[in-house]
Parts: sequence; structure tokens; C-alpha cells
Amino acid sequence: MSPPTQETINAEICELRDAYAKAVAGGAPRRDHPDRDYPPYRSSVLRHPKRPLVAVRDPEAMELTGPVFGTTDVTELDSDLTRQHVGEPLGERITVTGRVLDRDGRPVRGQLVEIWQANAAGRYAHRREQHPAPLDPNFTGVGRCLTDDEGRYHFTTIKPGPYPWGNHTNAWRPAHIHFSLFGTAFTQRLVTQMYFPGDPLFPYDPILQSVTDEAARRRLVAEYVHDLSVPEYSLGYRWDIVLDGPCATWMEKGR
Repeated sequence: MSPPTQETINAEICELRDAYAKAVAGGAPRRDHPDRDYPPYRSSVLRHPKRPLVAVRDPEAMELTGPVFGTTDVTELDSDLTRQHVGEPLGERITVTGRVLDRDGRPVRGQLVEIWQANAAGRYAHRREQHPAPLDPNFTGVGRCLTDDEGRYHFTTIKPGPYPWGNHTNAWRPAHIHFSLFGTAFTQRLVTQMYFPGDPLFPYDPILQSVTDEAARRRLVAEYVHDLSVPEYSLGYRWDIVLDGPCATWMEKGR
């Protein structure tokens, strides 16, 4: 069966938006997080959990804690994706920084923040990557850091390019960076995505459009801050991450 066309995807998105707006107008609570099965995002229908969670007799035995999250495992080089190889990577160098906050705006300290992304041509350095864009031998696209006492993280990287992803006819993902946040164990992991302002692909992306609340969708887009730009070196973006509460950042389900 051939993938649906963009017109079909747009019609489904409009229908879901209208249904959500009508429900909110009727008194239903607003929600920032999308349904687990969002039809325009085709694979969500196939992979979302359909059975209740399995109760574990010994929850502590299921958690991995320890030195893998320790400060000695994270170096300065881990947060600068442009200096992890001998040569200079291709593309627009950027600085991405922000704060990890709780629902009351308090900083979350010592949080392990990991990122992964495509290169400037829109290709991931992964063996299962199918996009025939060029690889960059000087860019792997993976980094990590620990938040400081103010909850702040900081990365230097290359602005990723858009890429096709086969969800529907002529489907392209907007430029984005994946973020993973850990507490003190693997069971406390959250995953989300950061986008860049003014991307023309926003209306055509079912993943972003699955966040039906407009304010929550805007919170996924980084802000360009000129004062964060480094002269003759990089452009600066700020993106804060709120872990819970009414202004929480959208997190991917099933992670």
C-alpha cells in the first residue's frame, strides 16, 4: 500500500485539530501531549502500547543506577560536537543552551542531558540510515553534558538539515535536535525534540502537529538570541526544558 499524500495528511491533521478545539470549547481539559496513536504519524498507530503496564515485583531490581551518570564520565569535549574529530565539520556552527526546570521554575541540577542529530546535509551517522545525503567524517552528531547549579546545559554543534522520512508522499522532517534527559536511573528518562524558528516545514510535519495545543507546540521551538552568538564563530539559540506542570515541554511517549 502506497503512503498517503500530503493532502490526506493535512486533512487528517485539520480534522484532529477541529475535534480537539471543539472538545476544549465543551469543557474538556487542555492537553500538551498528543495521543499515543496519532494517525497522520503512521508508525505511532503500529507501535503504541495497547496493553496495561506490567507490574514488577521488585521495582528496584529493574533500575540501573551508579557511575554511568557520574560527573567523571562527562567531559567538556562531550558537549562540543564540533571538536570531537580531527577536522572541522561542515555546516553552520551553532550554540544551543537553556535551563532544565521543574514545574515551579526551580533549576534541576546535575541532570544528564544527551543530544543526537543529523548533520548539515540531513543525514544521521547510523548504519540504518537510508537518506542518500553525504556523511561528514568530522561530525558524529552525538553529545552530552550535565546541568550546572542553575540547571543550565550548553552545546556547540552544527545546525542539522531536514531529511525525508517516508511517512507519506514527499514527507520531510523539519530541522531538529533530539534531547534525552535522565534523572538518576534509566527508568527516569525523558525524550523530546527541539526545533528552529521560522522553519517552512512545520505545517507539513505530523510529529510536530500531533501536539495539538498551539502554546505547547511553540514551546518546542528554540529562540534565536543574538547575545548568545559568538562573534565570527557561531549563532546562538536558547531553549528551556520544563519537566512537568502546566508549562511542561512535550515529551515523546513510550520512551
